Amino acid sequence: MSWGDDRNGQGPMKSSPQAQIQPCRYKTGKTLGAGSYSVVKECVHIDTGRYYAAKVINKRLMAGREHMVRNEIAVLKRVSMGHRNILTLVDYFETMNNLYLVTDLALGGELFDRICRKGSYYESDAADLMRATLSAVAYLHDHGIVHRDLKPENLLFRTPEDNADLLIADFGLSRIMDEEQFHVLTTTCGTPGYMAPEIFMKTGHGKPVDIWAIGVISYFLLCGYTPFDRDSNLEEMQAILAADFSFEPIEHWRGVSETARSFIRRCLTVDPSKRMTAQEALSHPWISGDARQTDTDLLPVVKKNFNARRTLHAAIDTIRAINQLRAGQGAAMMDGALSKDPTPAAKVPMPQEEEVNAEEAVMDSRGNARGQTEEMIREQERRIRETQVGLWGRTGGGT
Repeated sequence: MSWGDDRNGQGPMKSSPQAQIQPCRYKTGKTLGAGSYSVVKECVHIDTGRYYAAKVINKRLMAGREHMVRNEIAVLKRVSMGHRNILTLVDYFETMNNLYLVTDLALGGELFDRICRKGSYYESDAADLMRATLSAVAYLHDHGIVHRDLKPENLLFRTPEDNADLLIADFGLSRIMDEEQFHVLTTTCGTPGYMAPEIFMKTGHGKPVDIWAIGVISYFLLCGYTPFDRDSNLEEMQAILAADFSFEPIEHWRGVSETARSFIRRCLTVDPSKRMTAQEALSHPWISGDARQTDTDLLPVVKKNFNARRTLHAAIDTIRAINQLRAGQGAAMMDGALSKDPTPAAKVPMPQEEEVNAEEAVMDSRGNARGQTEEMIREQERRIRETQVGLWGRTGGGT
């Protein structure tokens, strides 16, 4: 295997017949993750034996979106090695068919997976995680960068050790902003459940969108579900525009302090000019540790809520797939569209109201963003079983 011209970190060069062909300096291994346009693989530098992660971007699939890759490289070049909680860009180059971004290898896994594997989990743990994240966000903002896609699955641990650094990753939607023009971004992008109101309104947005996302993540880390979870994308957007959320049901929030709730409210403020800045958020008593936090183990509630939603959404996807097969739309199943799960969520454009049939409508588990009681969860599971039996029964007999 040979690679296209590698400028040793000086930037990717367009492929050309005159490009110098050099031996491959990295050997790729197992796949760590995949997206719409790329796959992330473990790789080892042949000369040094050091392991990294290589984001392999398919040029053909990215046609017309090359600016996203150039932007990600520009952002990472500006902030790499500058903060312990930001993923470092090690190398980047291109071959005939792919673009390669080589970064730190984060072996500690995603944030929420790590929490679910813990033996116990307290409010102070959530505050520590948010402090590390906010520290990196403040660094980004100080360097004129807005991330625009902060969410739990973009927060990775460097190593499996308990004291491992938390890293902000995936800068594909980040932007370097003109410091003289605060609200300059108008493109609707991100992950809907974590997007700030001003992104939907297209009134221009900037750094405050990252603080809104911090509020959503904090809420999620304290209860296991997101504050604006709704029955459809349209309803979710309407809830976000009005900051319509609550700390309910009370049994899921009994172990969370008023200081933590205050922090979330300050982040989830509709007017971006009244929202906390990253530096102000770092000084908030919940983050600084100046206020008393509860000593309740949150792990049972958080895991129960998260796993209940993941199970229910998986069932919705199964039912949707069966419906597509019955309607003769088997090919449509290959587009990768899934029901909205707390994690991970795809980057999508402006949410639109989805058409759903009666069976899917019955199955939706979002519960108007107020959590679910045990009775509600049992009732939804019963409906899923009944619906699945009915669907399989009908499909088994032919249509």
